[in-house]
Amino acid sequence: MRLLKIVPDNTNIRFVRLRWIAFAVTAILTLSSIALLVTRGLNFGVDFVGGLMMEVKFEEAVKLDELRSTVDNLGVGSSALQNFGGPDTVLVRLPLPPGDDAAVQKVVQNVQTAISTNHQDASFRRVETVSGKVSEELIRNGIIAIVLSMGAIAVFSWFRFEWHFGVSTIVALVHDVTVTLGFFALTQLEFDLNIVAAVLTIIGYSLNDKVVIDDRIRENLRKYRQMDIGPLIDLSVNETLSRTYATTMALTLALGSLLILGGDVLFGFTAAMLLGIVVGTYSSVFVSSSLLISLGVGPQTFAPVETGAAEKVGSR
Repeated sequence: MRLLKIVPDNTNIRFVRLRWIAFAVTAILTLSSIALLVTRGLNFGVDFVGGLMMEVKFEEAVKLDELRSTVDNLGVGSSALQNFGGPDTVLVRLPLPPGDDAAVQKVVQNVQTAISTNHQDASFRRVETVSGKVSEELIRNGIIAIVLSMGAIAVFSWFRFEWHFGVSTIVALVHDVTVTLGFFALTQLEFDLNIVAAVLTIIGYSLNDKVVIDDRIRENLRKYRQMDIGPLIDLSVNETLSRTYATTMALTLALGSLLILGGDVLFGFTAAMLLGIVVGTYSSVFVSSSLLISLGVGPQTFAPVETGAAEKVGSR
């Protein structure tokens, strides 16, 4: 059986030649994502804002205004309603009532009874409650987890390679995380703990991709000490391109299937992962490796430059 080979051997794509375009695109995407986060913000789920959330499924699309009036007339606090995954599914958010679990269950029962009375086709898929104190701790811990993971990665890259690699990796990871958060600010998909897990997974995937390319750059810097840094980086990225492409395609196919068939509960997590895989691969191939040139990486980075009769090697 003949092996399927999508990426041909000995590719010679000039990635470095496109670095200024890639830098400009990266800056635009990062700044646009920050602007979206500032102006629109994230649609935090109950995990982060605290309160009570109910997911209600109808056989047909419902009018949110009518459903909101039904809930607000119960006097259970200001409600927030939004469609979730389609016009026939609605998320109902309510503040937690004062008191113990009995008070919460009473509110849940009243809301379910009122909605079922007016919409006999309603079915209640899930009910979640989180206190305000717990939500504050989750926000703090989520931010700490992301910042610490990125800081640890910078230190790892610094000790494994050189400080240039740590800086280029952090720049790429900040881009990956910011663009992912900007996507959620743009789409207003619910941002919950599953998305934090997805962001941490994206950081891990993106780091793995960058370490593979950085390892090959270091190996080639020692192997071709007289080679220009631009062609050397192009050579390194091309040598790892088949592995990068195969990994990205396998994950994209798996996540694409999960995005279509996984249902509404997994939609946000899968969308974040799929976007993170794409932007992580882009930043590894086009940004972090080419940024090493601007940071001063050259033949002297890992070994002294040999003098004498060594032949200077240009691009392939």
